[in-house]
Amino acid sequence: MTSADSPGSGLDLGLDEVFLRRLERLRMATRRNRTGITVGARRSPSRGSSVEFADFRSYKPGDDLRRLDWNAYARLGRLFMRLYHDEQNATVHLLLDISNSMDTGGDANKLRWSKQLVGALGYVALAELDRVTVSAVAGSIVGRTQTYLGVRNTLKLFDDLSGVQTAPGPTNLDAALSSFRSRSAGPAILVSDLLCPGWGEKGIHALHVAGNDVAVVHVLSPEEEDPTIRGDLRLIDSETRESRDITADDALLDRYRASLAAWRTEIGDACHARAIPYLPVRSDQPHDDVVFGALRRERVVA
Repeated sequence: MTSADSPGSGLDLGLDEVFLRRLERLRMATRRNRTGITVGARRSPSRGSSVEFADFRSYKPGDDLRRLDWNAYARLGRLFMRLYHDEQNATVHLLLDISNSMDTGGDANKLRWSKQLVGALGYVALAELDRVTVSAVAGSIVGRTQTYLGVRNTLKLFDDLSGVQTAPGPTNLDAALSSFRSRSAGPAILVSDLLCPGWGEKGIHALHVAGNDVAVVHVLSPEEEDPTIRGDLRLIDSETRESRDITADDALLDRYRASLAAWRTEIGDACHARAIPYLPVRSDQPHDDVVFGALRRERVVA
């Protein structure tokens, strides 16, 4: 009946039950009013005429008390809201970079961390009866898009994400994101390390002009943000397999950190110029800090 029926299903993905319960307080934020295509918990800009019952969701402070289901409370001891067909849903697009460079970071593996974040955001949206699409970004294309609708699909979402693996070859985010097509615009959240030529600026812009509320979650590993390597080394690109010999001393690492800071500033400035939230994160950060902290501050969730 609600997303609370099977929150433990997120354990296979590494999401604990306490975290999932907290996620039920949130909703995906949109900066544009949209007419949805199915029932949901977000009010449509058009006035609905139907009062046909559709589903339940958990009560949140500020909800209309007249829609509380007291029979459900008597049976289950929890407060649930009755949802009707005059409330419309959004389509939330989650785009996950699955390039080889994402499968790095050791214990703080970027791809594993990113799959967990996508699972958490999908859980938030499904709990609010939003439609969720999950697309894998690899090479120069966006792969097959999986669509999920209804809280009963949270288990399938988690199972599908658990099985996601990386794809070989270099990544071209500009081409991949520019090729993304969907039936309806909505929140579009890209989770990527942006390690490709041009970092995907043109592709992100294409998502934006298509009418999506774009947000960029930029994931780097602790070692990428603050490397501890020393000495004479050969670095091999995980996607192109090109190599470069370096001597990692204090001077070189200082230049690296300065370049990284400048790169992030460039990305942030380009995103903010288009009113696109940009969130640089590390793959060892707790997900609740990112979701309830940075994503909430940037109004990606509310």
